[in-house]
Amino acid sequence: MPEAITMGELLIDFVSTTTDVSLSEAPGFHKAPGGAPANVAVGLARLGVSSGFIGKVGSDPFGVYLKGVLEQAGVDTSRLLLSSEARTTLAFVATRSDGRKDITFYRNPGADILLRPEELDEGYIRSAKLFHFGSVSLSHEPSRSATLKAANIAKEAGLFVSYDPNVRLMLWDDKDEALHWIWQAMPLAEVAKLAEEEWEFVVGTNDLEEGAKKILNAGPKLVVVTRGENGCYYDDGRSRGYVPAFQVDVVDPLGAGDGFVAAMLLLLKDEDLSAGIPQQRLEYIMRFANAAGALTTQKVGVIPALPTREEIERFMQSRG
Repeated sequence: MPEAITMGELLIDFVSTTTDVSLSEAPGFHKAPGGAPANVAVGLARLGVSSGFIGKVGSDPFGVYLKGVLEQAGVDTSRLLLSSEARTTLAFVATRSDGRKDITFYRNPGADILLRPEELDEGYIRSAKLFHFGSVSLSHEPSRSATLKAANIAKEAGLFVSYDPNVRLMLWDDKDEALHWIWQAMPLAEVAKLAEEEWEFVVGTNDLEEGAKKILNAGPKLVVVTRGENGCYYDDGRSRGYVPAFQVDVVDPLGAGDGFVAAMLLLLKDEDLSAGIPQQRLEYIMRFANAAGALTTQKVGVIPALPTREEIERFMQSRG
């Protein structure tokens, strides 16, 4: 059984071949496997953690391709279901050099949101040590109920639960509904990781310390904000601070946050957040995750770019 399990969307990203152009102006796209929780599963596998993925794709060529990509990366796909009810979700992505993205989804519905609570294997979840999920699978039923059920199982079983409130408003029927369900899931997590561009929407302020306090009061014991070329911010209620990014020439910014999350979870999963982590250790974990994020920008496509532990450590040593 895998040590780490991630759950949520697995889809195809069609990424613009040129940065800093809009989707309508993009001259072409390259096909890349995507979906934040699936990227994190591969990232953890690349880092030497046995990982599994829970989700659903279409029983179409794209779904079969995605299952194969995860298997090739060493991710257990025994709980990835193939559905004939709907097709695999597609996303068209125009990237910008500042890390922001212009995304249009083709999901009406997509197979990923058809995962039902009764299709979950409770024993599979309970046998792991780490459970990671995002908010995209909360946007519609039945995957909303399935996601909340899985996260509750993980929390009750004492797993380390990680949450990425990955805001993609165009996938929701209503932004108030998005905000409601994003917060409904917050108390289930020990660590919540948000991107700076979604911060104000989620917490209602652009002040990092004030917003982190709001999240910490909801239940998580650590809040991390990824800030692209500006590194990251962390806050566990005891210590807080900014950790600068490693400056690199970006080839493809897509998925840097997922590379960051996988590396962060590698080092956090055996820590006791309730007891508190020494600030020096927390800052090292954030630097390590920043290095993984930087390395993920060095190749086209997320999954091919996700680094190994040795690559991260070598990169950090080369940067002093």
